[in-house]
Amino acid sequence: MKLTFLGTGTSTGVPSIGCSCETCLSNDSRDKRLRVSILIQQGGKRILVDTTIDFRQQALRAKINFLDAVLITHCHVDHVFGLDDIRPLNFRHGAMPIFANEIAWKDLKRIFQYIFQPTHFGGGLPQLVPHTVVHNAPFMIGNEIEITPFEVIHGKLPVIAYRFNDFAYATDLKTIPADSLEGLRDLEVLVLDCVRIKPHSTHLCLEEALAIIEDLKPKKALLTHLNHDILHERDSKLLPDNVQFAFDELVVED
Repeated sequence: MKLTFLGTGTSTGVPSIGCSCETCLSNDSRDKRLRVSILIQQGGKRILVDTTIDFRQQALRAKINFLDAVLITHCHVDHVFGLDDIRPLNFRHGAMPIFANEIAWKDLKRIFQYIFQPTHFGGGLPQLVPHTVVHNAPFMIGNEIEITPFEVIHGKLPVIAYRFNDFAYATDLKTIPADSLEGLRDLEVLVLDCVRIKPHSTHLCLEEALAIIEDLKPKKALLTHLNHDILHERDSKLLPDNVQFAFDELVVED
């Protein structure tokens, strides 16, 4: 399985508008973070997780010319407001399956009413085929990728973490319910939320993320959804050997 980090930043991106902190002024490309998203490739299938505000830029940079499906973690602006930029892929390849939980679908259908309850039809609208995911109910895309959704909690909002075979992606969370925690064991690779070093009200901080990694014991863990408090080179020294901060355009294969 091949994983490409399309974006690793928090909701404001890094650098943050108007900020002159050390990270925002850094010349290290690993400190330049578009909004958080990944691309999964396995057996000829390509799966996008979240259509961020930066999706067009990410897709051009990663040379994405086809997708088999889009998975949505939750309906927050930074994760879904690039949905309309799916259209060029529809023009070339037709309608696309999109997966989200019931809570996310309520907001997606409200925000993007022009897509899901159109008053006109034509090539100007994204062509999407909605599917609802359910906690701990696996489904397949192709013959080689089993996807299992698990609920995690982002403040008070249930968000979907996705397990792809022996790889898992869990962003935007503060706590993981016990049954979801069990579903995230025996992983080759875990990608986990870590917004900053110090505690945050709705996201994992570094100490909390490392405690979850120590419990789950994946062979490798990568931290994402990073804000500008984290300076890649400096703060990488805080991490155990099997953990690293992800960065945009990083490719991981297991």
